[in-house]
Amino acid sequence: MNCAALVLAAGRGTRFGSDKRLARLPSGQTLLAATLARAFEHFASVAVVLRPGEDAQQLGVDAGARVIRAEQAGQDMGASLAAGIAALQATPAQAVAVLLGDMPWIALGTLQQLTAQASSDRIVVPMHQGQRGHPVIFGRAFWPALAQVQGDQGGRQVILDHPQACVRVEVEDPGVVQDIDTPDQLARSLPQ
Repeated sequence: MNCAALVLAAGRGTRFGSDKRLARLPSGQTLLAATLARAFEHFASVAVVLRPGEDAQQLGVDAGARVIRAEQAGQDMGASLAAGIAALQATPAQAVAVLLGDMPWIALGTLQQLTAQASSDRIVVPMHQGQRGHPVIFGRAFWPALAQVQGDQGGRQVILDHPQACVRVEVEDPGVVQDIDTPDQLARSLPQ
C-alpha cells in the first residue's frame, strides 16, 4: 500500500501564546520537527502544510518533506486539509495519513499497525480508550470529499458520511490522542 503522510502545520495555535511549532522538546528538536521526524521513520512520502510565506527551514522542516502552502490557512483546519489533499492528487499514493503538527509522540508501531489496514477504499481511524485519534488514514476514494472540506472539523464529516468504510483500530498508544494546545499541556506530556 502506497500511503503518504500529510502533516497539518498551518494553524495559528493561538492558545499556546507563541508559535508552538517552535517549542523545544528535551531532545532539542522543535515540536514540528519531532512530528516530521516520526513521520519520516515510517512513510516514504511526507508532505507538510504551512502558511504562505513561512520559512520552512526556520520551522525545522526536513528538506525531504514536500512543503504545501495553504493560501486559506487562516480560515480553519479544513482549508489546510483541503489544500494538502489537492496538492497530493498527482501523486501515486493510494491513501494518506493525516497527522497534526503538534503530535510527536505517536509510536512507530502504531503507524505500522494503522497503515497495515489502509486501502484506497477505507478510512482507518485509531482509537485509544474510546477516543478517536490521529493519524486518520483516508483511502484515495475519499480524497475528492476531503478536498472540499471546510471548518475546524477537518475530515470528521467525511468519516461521518462513510461509516461503512471506517475501520476503527484500537491501539494502546496514548500518543494518538496527545496534541498540544498550551504550554501546560506540553509540560505534562513530556516524559519525566
